[in-house]
Amino acid sequence: MPATEAVASTNTQTPEGLRPIRRALLSVTDKTGVVDFAKGLAAFGVKLVSTGGTSAALRAGGLEVMDISELTGFPEMLDGRVKTLHPKVHGGILHIRTNPEHVAAVAEHEIEPIDMVIVNLYAFEKTAGKPGVSFAEVIENIDIGGPSMVRSAAKNFADVAVVTSASDYEAILGEMAASEGALCHATRWGLAKKAFAVTAAYDAGIATALESIEAPSGKAVFAETALPQVLRVIDPLDKVLRYGENPHQRAAIYIDGSGKGVAGAKQLQGKELSYNNIVDLDACWEIVSEFDSSSAVVAIIKHTNPCGAAAGTTVLEAYKRALEADPVSAFGGVIGINREVDAAAAEEIAKLFVEAIVAPSFTPEALERFATKKNLRLVAIDPIKTPRVLKQVSGGFLVQDADRLRITEADLKVVTKRPPTVEEMKALLFSWSICKHVKSNAIVYGRFAEGFGQTVGIGAGQMSRVDAARFGAMKAVLPLAGTVAASDAFFPFADGLEMIAKAGSTAVIQPGGSVRDAEVIAAADALDVAMVFTGVRHFRHG
Repeated sequence: MPATEAVASTNTQTPEGLRPIRRALLSVTDKTGVVDFAKGLAAFGVKLVSTGGTSAALRAGGLEVMDISELTGFPEMLDGRVKTLHPKVHGGILHIRTNPEHVAAVAEHEIEPIDMVIVNLYAFEKTAGKPGVSFAEVIENIDIGGPSMVRSAAKNFADVAVVTSASDYEAILGEMAASEGALCHATRWGLAKKAFAVTAAYDAGIATALESIEAPSGKAVFAETALPQVLRVIDPLDKVLRYGENPHQRAAIYIDGSGKGVAGAKQLQGKELSYNNIVDLDACWEIVSEFDSSSAVVAIIKHTNPCGAAAGTTVLEAYKRALEADPVSAFGGVIGINREVDAAAAEEIAKLFVEAIVAPSFTPEALERFATKKNLRLVAIDPIKTPRVLKQVSGGFLVQDADRLRITEADLKVVTKRPPTVEEMKALLFSWSICKHVKSNAIVYGRFAEGFGQTVGIGAGQMSRVDAARFGAMKAVLPLAGTVAASDAFFPFADGLEMIAKAGSTAVIQPGGSVRDAEVIAAADALDVAMVFTGVRHFRHG
């Protein structure tokens, strides 16, 4: 139970459940709010003991503080590696106040009780993630004393409060004000559970990072392609959502702490994001991330599949072209944009009912225009490349590398008598990039007009490839004559290619690799359809 929840139950505790806070030990890496918190503690007569930089910060704030070396009678040493690992620290934390033998032992050794431990840990994962970080620096940022104090205090929660997050400072002071400087059992138990989660996540982060380091010397070289020997997923709860995919399903979002990606994105306005919103936002952001910002790219998503995607000189131009591809399906969709959204684009997008928009940023003028649509969710994202994809199955998890493979013209093999024209080749590459993000079986019809790519029809999630080709053609609003088509996997028979040619496409991009490739190529030649093989497929099953 978080401290904020525990405070609400203070009045239900018996007097025996309250423990006064008389001495607190503070040692924090993140000093956000710690001076004000310490001032609040001091106002209740709490004596403050602190270490190194935390002690200096508290003194600078005008507080009277005892250095840890004064408490232990032993100086901090080994560049700060040894400062709190001492019986007068851990004895003060761990002794059980109601155990006569414990009380006698600490009295004999003149150990003073420590009733509250305020600790947050070295930012190990932040250090390990720095470009060019040395192995020595990674190792030096493994906190030893901090986790030891946290675990000691959490274990002895019956007598000691352990505080590992600045977000709990206000609630703790509030409860102490209501309880004459004491904290109740429920609060201490809630703080202890949070503390054990903190140390578990911290140790998991260390183990995961060290497991991927190739050589323990010099520059820390991380083997990003290696799959972990142990799968560790200890991301903290960020928010409980209203419900999951459907109202009868519970749901929540957990975050990795990077502050990046869709999970770490900043919502600028609108209703609370739903489970489905977040899934769709991730899907459309993945699509537009396929392209650099040399041109604007917009993807409109419905149930994780694109209904329209296009590029343009401006966001406005790209949006109009994406909407043009399927204006009916776009209603109530989610939009991803790879550039800052300006006022001109906002003015046009605001004409359509849209659930959510994700982009790197929005101009003040765009925000002002969208402000009139109060339910529209605007999300600003700091991009991140997720190296792996995790999927839960009954009894375990599947883990795979994220599908980051990109194809260029140089990677393609022309297999038909007629090679694609320059325009066809550009359209093929654009359509292939979109097809990668469409549920299998997938066929994407596209074109390259006025210098930019645009989808024309999308056949998504069909049970046969020929049906995907047929459905994509049925969905087309724009003319199919002269389009190209992308297939996420090979054609098992020629009928799928023949359906595409019948719809009006003149060029096809597909992986190849079927036992009937020769038959499919012969059909393409007979229909004067240019065809290229990528040599790789892009199945997308969920």
